[in-house]
Amino acid sequence: MKKLLLCLTIMLSSLYTWSQSVNITETGGWFETAYVKWDSVSGADSYNVYFSGEGLSNQKIDNPLIRSYGSYFRADILGLKAGSYTVTVKAVVAAVEETTGTTTGTITVLPHDRNGFAFAKGRVPGAYKMDGTPKTGAVILYITEETKNTVSMVVTGANANPCVGLQTILDGFKKGNDTRPLIVRLIGQITDPSYLLGGDVVIENKNNASSYITLEGVGEDAVADGWGIRVKNATNIEIRNLGTMNCNSSEGDNIGLQQNNDYIWVHHIDFFYGDAGGDADQAKGDGALDCKKSKYVTFSYNHFWDSGKSNLLGLSESGDTDLYITYHHNWYDHSDSRHPRVRYYSAHIYNNYFDGNSKYGSGSTEGSSLFVEGNYFRNSKNPMMISMQGTDVWSESKQLNDPNNQGTFSGEDGGIIKAFNNTFDADNGTNSMRFVAYGDSSFDKPGNNGSMVDFDAYVVSNRGDIVPNTVKSFKGINTYNNFDTDASLYIKNLVIDTPAEAKAKVMQYAGRMNGGDFNWTFVPADDTSSTVNPPLKAALVNYETSLVYIQGEAVPSTHTLVVTTSNASQDVVEGEAMETIMITWGGDATDASVSGLPASGLSFVKDASAKTITITGTPTANVSYSVTTIGTVGTPISESGTITLVPPGSTTGEEIHNFTVSEKVSTFYNISGNMNSTNGSVSYDGLTLTRRLKIESATFINYTTTAVSTLTLVFDSSFTGKIKLDGVDYTASAGIVNISDIPVGSHSITKNNTANLFYIKTVYNTLGVKDNKLVKLKLYPNPVTSSFEIASIANIEQIQVYNMVGALVKHIRNSKTVDISNLSSGSYLVSVQTNQGIHKQIIVKK
Repeated sequence: MKKLLLCLTIMLSSLYTWSQSVNITETGGWFETAYVKWDSVSGADSYNVYFSGEGLSNQKIDNPLIRSYGSYFRADILGLKAGSYTVTVKAVVAAVEETTGTTTGTITVLPHDRNGFAFAKGRVPGAYKMDGTPKTGAVILYITEETKNTVSMVVTGANANPCVGLQTILDGFKKGNDTRPLIVRLIGQITDPSYLLGGDVVIENKNNASSYITLEGVGEDAVADGWGIRVKNATNIEIRNLGTMNCNSSEGDNIGLQQNNDYIWVHHIDFFYGDAGGDADQAKGDGALDCKKSKYVTFSYNHFWDSGKSNLLGLSESGDTDLYITYHHNWYDHSDSRHPRVRYYSAHIYNNYFDGNSKYGSGSTEGSSLFVEGNYFRNSKNPMMISMQGTDVWSESKQLNDPNNQGTFSGEDGGIIKAFNNTFDADNGTNSMRFVAYGDSSFDKPGNNGSMVDFDAYVVSNRGDIVPNTVKSFKGINTYNNFDTDASLYIKNLVIDTPAEAKAKVMQYAGRMNGGDFNWTFVPADDTSSTVNPPLKAALVNYETSLVYIQGEAVPSTHTLVVTTSNASQDVVEGEAMETIMITWGGDATDASVSGLPASGLSFVKDASAKTITITGTPTANVSYSVTTIGTVGTPISESGTITLVPPGSTTGEEIHNFTVSEKVSTFYNISGNMNSTNGSVSYDGLTLTRRLKIESATFINYTTTAVSTLTLVFDSSFTGKIKLDGVDYTASAGIVNISDIPVGSHSITKNNTANLFYIKTVYNTLGVKDNKLVKLKLYPNPVTSSFEIASIANIEQIQVYNMVGALVKHIRNSKTVDISNLSSGSYLVSVQTNQGIHKQIIVKK
């Protein structure tokens, strides 16, 4: 009987699994990687994923490569040679695998572009072969937020074994005794491990030519958040497919090649802002990808997002040999400078996209030789410069050389740049793209030394042309070494893309897989700005992964409870009905309880199928209530609110103006004056404020109140001077002025002392601040067929649409029209973030 029941159970499980077969929603191939997405299968405990192609059949992938993103799952298959593959996904229910599963169509996998000096002399950096498959005997480690401090490995020659934690394992390889190829795969958003070296993960292998290490991200959302990566005393190192943000390390670089390295390949990295350093030019972090005392290096297909200082190259290598490096197919996306800034090295800089760069492109100093070819420069100020000559010392305003005030490179000796077939595109003319070719007499002026001395690059007609030794830098009398024509190096016979082809390829492939999970659109004004972009900075600081869990790790159990109408607390005029409050529960919560209601004219209705609680009524007294989730798993959470009665005619709410978000545009305050061209930084009300209005004689701010109010003004934190309200002086304390009991009527803020104003807040005294009154907007129509509109006087910053299980299904910015035609019918939670707060509301898609 037991055997019969067991067989019956297995048979029923198999039938159930078959009836719930996996629905694959998306597939794709990338560089030596394939991926597949599928809908969650009800009742599935886990999934098994297999791939076939290029001589392999039904190869099962590792559990950590399978991840949940709420409503769907994703698997990535890494280490594939270029070619055609299929992937099969099988659900596992009650420990029984689906018999056939669902198989994708053909997925095409591309080869990585392995060009550049990192591959000189037959070397292949990293733990993958030239064809993209793992090297023989490779060890693969998976690092997640959960395992970063507990992952363990026995490393030959380590001080103690097993080595526990990522950096401890890398410490074991530091001695170079363990020559097994090592692949470290990072999954999801990984914050600082407990053990770092000065805030960095440090890779070393004692320059053992038989040692190979790859550090790589999995999929589109692998992020090193808060820590940097440093390479020293190392060889055959590869770092790829990773996002780096909010770096806070002693060295300060997102990724840095520090000393004594060779054969290093860094590619497909998204470089985001680091934490601000102590120097004025470190507001966006220190270096993004710097290289010092390293030989045979390739940096390719990286995406620099508004970096301040992208690529410093060289420090004190005078006299060193074999200082060869390649930069190709990188996207310098509104980054400011150092693309690269070079001392001593021979640098091949080709097929990069210089996109809206506010300071300069590539810079040559200290006898360096730069071959700059096939690049696309769009609104890139000063595309190429040599220290202390040409554009570097030219003053546009004075129309003459002004080396005492104009030099970019600390007065260092110059090098020489050879240029061929670069495109200069001033599509909207936001930057002065000054470029002086050697011998271009149109630049000869009384204020310079002529274009055979004051030039930015020697432009050749054919890429193989020799730069004669009569062409010398003005300072240092240095010549070009013609490394690019050396038949023993790869450059001489390399066939490169045209600039237009390079631009298209860079925009498609630079950075993490498929562009990564972080989206941002720069505007034309960003072409000329070198200051921190506050909304971008805030988005990076507040970044959170959408990854829910990794197969094989604990499945998180959560309750959700959302006040979908964004008005849990209200001020209600006596005798009037309150605004309807709707609260929705979900996740692992199976029910919710209400305390404090019904009471004083208020009641609630619970809809168990829709998982909502609706509160309505006309209050006769003040009422406080709370709603708490219920469930057998997960942690209960609560939402509370207060309904407060106020006399007829009372005025409620507040009026906020944030100059960082809105500059001088306001519907409440009439603002006249000038914005400061230089940003500051003040924290207030949980906000980081940077943009500021100059308080000077021409400045005035007028506004009218309808009730007694309190005024708060936020200045630079060091300001202790005075400001006038209605002609009366008020003194700031640590940059804050608070003025209470201001009567009803018209008011004017004017100068006493010169100052900078970041923020204004008027709060009506009758009731104080109530969150639900901050945002006045309407979503219509509701229900909606294909798109809905947002009616609001506030500035819309971003809109997020969630399904009723809490998964983000739509995210757009700066729009009052939201297209949801691609979403299925049903209810959705819309969260609208404005410059005055957040509004949440349920909409119904027909």
